[in-house]
Amino acid sequence: MTIIKWEHFSHGADVGIRGMGSTLAEAFAMAAKALTCVVTEPDKIQPAIAITINCKAPDAEILFIDWLNAIIFQMDARQMLFSEFQVHITPAMHLTAVIKGEKINRLKHQPAVDVKGATYNELHVVKKKKQWIAQCVVDV
Repeated sequence: MTIIKWEHFSHGADVGIRGMGSTLAEAFAMAAKALTCVVTEPDKIQPAIAITINCKAPDAEILFIDWLNAIIFQMDARQMLFSEFQVHITPAMHLTAVIKGEKINRLKHQPAVDVKGATYNELHVVKKKKQWIAQCVVDV
């Protein structure tokens, strides 16, 4: 049985994304997967090109927003979509990640929307019991 570790939640005209994991890094990676799913099905994206992302922030919530906005920037600047996210986060809130994807092919990927940015609406990064949850609303 597959356990889904990401989900969307409704928020007016925008979309809420939520990632869950046993570590903070896993929750961030699952939220990135949820971000991709706002646009298209991740199974349609080949992990052909790897890009490194580095972010540093004073706390986990700001780091989460910076992380998502870094992905959104790469999606826009490189005209790419991403399907794999390898994330490492230090206790000092320094994130290093390798994200993998391919150039957008409108026929293949059939993007549903353009994500404009991650917002502070509904922003929560918390550990509940043994699970990390990272969520926010993205502007579409």
